[in-house]
Amino acid sequence: MSPETVPNPRRRAFLTGGLALGAAAVLPLWAPGRAHAAGVPAIADTTAWGARPASSPVRVLPTPPQKIIVHHTATANVTDYSQSQAFQLARSMQNWAMDDRQWSDTGQHFTVSRGAYVMEGRHSSLAALQGGTQTVESAHCVGQNTVAIGIENEGTYTTVDPRSEQYATLVELCAHICRQYGLRAYQIYGHRDFNATQCPGDRLYAMLPQLRQAVAARIGGDPTAPVWPLLHNGDAGDRVRALQHLLVRRGATITVDGSFGPGTEKAVRDFQTLMTATSDGYAGNQTWHQLVVPVRQGDSGEAVKAVQVLLTAKGIPTDPDGAFGPGTQASVTTFQNGAGLPADGLADARTFSRLLA
Repeated sequence: MSPETVPNPRRRAFLTGGLALGAAAVLPLWAPGRAHAAGVPAIADTTAWGARPASSPVRVLPTPPQKIIVHHTATANVTDYSQSQAFQLARSMQNWAMDDRQWSDTGQHFTVSRGAYVMEGRHSSLAALQGGTQTVESAHCVGQNTVAIGIENEGTYTTVDPRSEQYATLVELCAHICRQYGLRAYQIYGHRDFNATQCPGDRLYAMLPQLRQAVAARIGGDPTAPVWPLLHNGDAGDRVRALQHLLVRRGATITVDGSFGPGTEKAVRDFQTLMTATSDGYAGNQTWHQLVVPVRQGDSGEAVKAVQVLLTAKGIPTDPDGAFGPGTQASVTTFQNGAGLPADGLADARTFSRLLA
């Protein structure tokens, strides 16, 4: 595991302030929550808040992200809502990431301050967002750093809600990211959906359905997030078979037999440990979120087999050959039509979760 993916559940507790304001004092003012254009939040780039250069070139991936992951910084709920405080936070987070964690740059893509200022995190994140076709590899969520946009929200939201201004800006930022990348509102998650962490705090996590609804009101679509079954030792059937295919895809050496025995339990636990998810041997929310990948026509492999097994179990006979051809696409579309989902032929997390229901 590279330093970019090493888990650090206490990381936000070590963020420190006390940095000189430096360039921030002479930079243009960025109005909190104010849009440059309709629905487009003002985002201060790394030059605006005085970022250090990355210690090595950032990796820009040629594909768009598949989701947004919401975090809190677990820092104090400051009452200084100024631009200078926001920029100081951005510099502190970058210093911690580079000096304490030895990462190449800030971990997340964007930050929303308590004063509702939005800042670019890792270099090139803003340019990638504006282009709408690329993702900057990040370091904010183990197992998701190549496929998810990370948004840090300044503060600790375990027992209190974010400020209304900060939340409103988070809504606008998420809606903008969704528009730029073609994401849907249901593809907004919290850090704890993937790793064993309290992030983004109980209160902010509880607000995610509201956040998805608010984003859906701006971009359209059903904001309902995937719901995953809980499978464990002793279970059997096609859902277990699908789970086993996904585990094999991630390197597990188990027999795909539809029986959740000790071997499958160990494979689940090993995968959970690798992903820094809760390691309990139960295949639940975090495990499915980490295992499931979107598959479409032209794809092949174990994830496709998992979809084909589940389609057949739903009464849509599909050859489990692991090749996502026109036949499998037609089967997925048939299922989506019956389930009231957008019939796009893409077996993403929401379609997958409905197949498992």
